[in-house]
Amino acid sequence: MPVISARGVTMPQSPIRKLVPLANQAKAKGIKVYHLNIGQPDLPTPAVAMEALKSIDRKILEYSPSEGILSFREKLVRYYAKFNIMVDVDDIIITTGGSEAVLFSFMACLDTGDEIIVPEPAYANYMAFAISSGAVIRSIPSTIDEGFALPSFERFEELITARTKGILICNPNNPTGYLYTQKEMGQIRDLVEKYDLFLFSDEVYREFCYTGAPYISAFHLKGIENNVVLIDSVSKRYSECGIRIGAIITKNRQVRENVMKWCQARLSPPLIGQLVAEASLDTPEEYMLEVYNEYVERRKFLVDGLNRIPGCYSPIPMGSFYTVARLPVDDADKFCAWCLSDFEYEGQTVMMAPASGFYTRPDLGTDQVRIAYVLKKDDLARALEVLARALEAYNARKL
Repeated sequence: MPVISARGVTMPQSPIRKLVPLANQAKAKGIKVYHLNIGQPDLPTPAVAMEALKSIDRKILEYSPSEGILSFREKLVRYYAKFNIMVDVDDIIITTGGSEAVLFSFMACLDTGDEIIVPEPAYANYMAFAISSGAVIRSIPSTIDEGFALPSFERFEELITARTKGILICNPNNPTGYLYTQKEMGQIRDLVEKYDLFLFSDEVYREFCYTGAPYISAFHLKGIENNVVLIDSVSKRYSECGIRIGAIITKNRQVRENVMKWCQARLSPPLIGQLVAEASLDTPEEYMLEVYNEYVERRKFLVDGLNRIPGCYSPIPMGSFYTVARLPVDDADKFCAWCLSDFEYEGQTVMMAPASGFYTRPDLGTDQVRIAYVLKKDDLARALEVLARALEAYNARKL
């Protein structure tokens, strides 16, 4: 039998999706599963987007340009300007989701063995994209007891070697909901400038910042304009995960030229997705405000509820729509699987993402889960009740 690739063997399973077979089995038994595991908003896609989808009037669904449709990129220039992110149309390359944006950025900027420093816990697929590109992630853990604040400048410097090529951040953060402060972003800027590193900045949750402090993009950092590679996606802000449209934004011409080679190799980003995403840029502010206010309420409801469960702790996330919570269990992976395979309360159970999958070190996050508050409050209330009952039953079972 042929030997499969070592790359495939080392590719980690997604902590977000690896329990899907157990969830499907639970559903087949008639159990209702509350999906707290995945950032799939339940809020409706904007009406302007759905109208654009219904109104497509083309005789041919053709390839789009490898860099994306020009009119879409022109409208994105105006969108970014609203956040004081000043870019030209040529700085923007459309990708098949934010995932491809991360992968192509790594492929264009990193050679096999090059290292990138990533604060953890971090979005699990970053590791998969690093393995795909041959890069090495050097993780720098933040802690739940410090609210997942950025580690110190000195901690970063301890990890820098001759192979260090970049720093990757997600701001606002997935999975923690942490929002980097102006001081922390200044620290990152100083590191990038001092060691002439790439700064890969995943900013897909910029609309969801829940603090009075100003949102700080990597593009706001002075003196490192050619070092910044910004990752973006329409999936979360417009509840359009399925159209698979993202973007790479960078002023570094050499990076863009390299990225374009990968873009040409995969031919083009999705045509229909771009048509919908372009229309979405005309979404009324009222829609965005309603969505924002809804997440503010869900965040408070979920975090308050979690912290009332004996032994549970969640810091207050200041962005995105996730939180990482500590549970009174010694192995969250086993607990999350057990909730789906062996537990139900009044015909219901919960599906969560074990936080160990958001760390590279096997000893971290073992008693933590990532929870997405993308369900309406009535469902969150039931999910919290089911979680509390599950913890009682699980810990009683072990006695």
